Amino acid sequence: MKVLNPKSIKEALKQVLKSSKKRIDFKNIGYLPRWLILCFDMFICCVSLLLTSAIVNNINISDLDAHASSSFLGLTPRDALILITNLLFFIFFRTYAGLIRHSTFIDAIKFFLASLATLITLLVVNYSHLIINDEPLFLTPKLFIYFVMSFSFLLLFRVLVKQVFEAYFDYATKEDQVTVMIYGIDSNAIAISNALKVERPMRYKLIGFIDKKGKNQSKEILGLPIIHLKRKLSVILRAYGANAIILADKSITQEERIKIVDECLEHNIKVFRAPIVSDMEDKENVNLAQQIQNVQIEDLLEREPIVLNNKLIAKELYNRRILVTGGAGSIGSEIARQVANYNPEKLIIVDQAETPLYQIQMEIKSNFPELNFEAVIADVRDKEKLENIFELYKPQVVYHAAAYKHVPLMEDNPSQAIFVNVMGTKNVADTALKYQTDKFVLVSTDKAVNPSNVMGASKRIAEIYVQTLQEAFKNDNRYVTNYVTTRFGNVLGSNGSVVPLFKRQIAEGGPLTITHPDIIRYFMTIPEACQLVLEAGAMGNGGEIYIFDMGEAVKIIDLAKKIIKLAGFVPNKDIDIKIIGLRPGEKLYEELLNDKSTTLPTYNEKIMIARAEMYDYKEINDNVGELINSASLFDKVEVVKRMKAIVPEYKSMNSSYEKLDKKGKDTKVKKLSDKKVS
Repeated sequence: MKVLNPKSIKEALKQVLKSSKKRIDFKNIGYLPRWLILCFDMFICCVSLLLTSAIVNNINISDLDAHASSSFLGLTPRDALILITNLLFFIFFRTYAGLIRHSTFIDAIKFFLASLATLITLLVVNYSHLIINDEPLFLTPKLFIYFVMSFSFLLLFRVLVKQVFEAYFDYATKEDQVTVMIYGIDSNAIAISNALKVERPMRYKLIGFIDKKGKNQSKEILGLPIIHLKRKLSVILRAYGANAIILADKSITQEERIKIVDECLEHNIKVFRAPIVSDMEDKENVNLAQQIQNVQIEDLLEREPIVLNNKLIAKELYNRRILVTGGAGSIGSEIARQVANYNPEKLIIVDQAETPLYQIQMEIKSNFPELNFEAVIADVRDKEKLENIFELYKPQVVYHAAAYKHVPLMEDNPSQAIFVNVMGTKNVADTALKYQTDKFVLVSTDKAVNPSNVMGASKRIAEIYVQTLQEAFKNDNRYVTNYVTTRFGNVLGSNGSVVPLFKRQIAEGGPLTITHPDIIRYFMTIPEACQLVLEAGAMGNGGEIYIFDMGEAVKIIDLAKKIIKLAGFVPNKDIDIKIIGLRPGEKLYEELLNDKSTTLPTYNEKIMIARAEMYDYKEINDNVGELINSASLFDKVEVVKRMKAIVPEYKSMNSSYEKLDKKGKDTKVKKLSDKKVS
């Protein structure tokens, strides 16, 4: 006969528990009907009354009901009056309406009021009976004892049911729970902790709070300790057995947030961010626990967010006709969303991509049902269609976001870069001038500064053309259009950008591909980029190039490592990082100003004006026309030669066009004269 050892007995018990869980799944038990809850409560009252009668009899107090001629299960007609009175007040206060497993302090108050009202009513009846019949209907001690006992049992019943369900759910989800501490002890942190405690199934096991100021040592919140942050955060978390932290402190600065995340990721501790409850519009219907999310790379940009002059933007957009080209793209669609918040008279979105345009159309109609909105399929290369749109809708403000932006693709297709980025911009800018548009805002890029690729050079040519158009017609009273350019760096999360690529590569198990270990970039989020566009459009008087203080440049390999850690993996262990070499036209770093540009401050310290040298409109217009004609022949080398003639600082990098930059090379195109208009 085989002897069972403790290990085998333990495994057998686990199997029994596992099989019992399959038979009885408390998570799928429905809520009891109200009439049944009321029956339970009345049964508890009956038991309380019987115990009360027994107590009264045992302490030798003569019970008036003891001489009653009849009783049912030990309850006399006078007892029935007590129960009926209690029942009426249960119905009045709707004590049965709450869910037993979700009982709260409010339910306890309802029971207290119902029991107290029952006591007072019976005392009044008893006193009235005494006056009329010279004898009481009930013994007063019995009423008080019943009041205390019934309320206590009703409350105890709900507490027990609540605890049983909580204990079961905690046990059932124990293996999946993340042991966490909350960073912060303010009202927001307490609201989040309450939400975590009532969440079912429970995803987080909360074990304490972190207080950075240390004024509340040895105190508790919700029965959990408050720990002073006097050592490294990672040391405290490990000492208490926490493997994650939730950032819920409203006063935490961006610098503190980055420091915390870096320290936690270094020690493989998960970091979550909690919402700010006061910022939520629909606070009652929001599940706070579901709003707790992993910290995203967008949360860790090493700068404070830009503060906008919303009144100025509202003055620019409210009750006006706004046109957004490229409105189905990542930047254009966000511009459209933000414009919609300012109640324009009409919003027109133009894009040549059918499916994305349909998607933003459905989103705008859903979120802004009262907005006067049009989605138009059109290509900025089609000047006749643009004329039709401007004539029909007469836009007062134009945000030109339509562009080709992918560097390697444009390096192989320079003619297409010219058609869209140069000719498309020229078409929209010229049409805006013709139809008396008040403001034209060009969305540009830092790749236009000292460009090293076709895409950046094409955007620089677009900038030059728009600036010269402003200079050429600013003193002509027949034209009113003011031209403004915004220039910013890489946008986190935009179509084809590095962050979505990294996230997709992580989902596929890696590796993450980096073009060069030393490559750096400036980054901003899509909303920030679009806020800059709106701000620039509102403050601009024409001819300015606005640039944004984007903080410190980010090393892409560091960004990759941080994204891997935020996803819960270890770089070069769980997910590899692979160096694949620079792409055609790519340089190691981007700039916001070229060597000949200076900046002027604005009222917003995060936004500056670049003072760039100006060109002659007629000369630029002629050269742009010849460039477009050259692009029509699809001769790559000839197109790039002409681009370099217009933008002398354009030096190709890691590209087949580098040979065109050799000294003494005859470009065989008409050079711009040295004459510049200051």
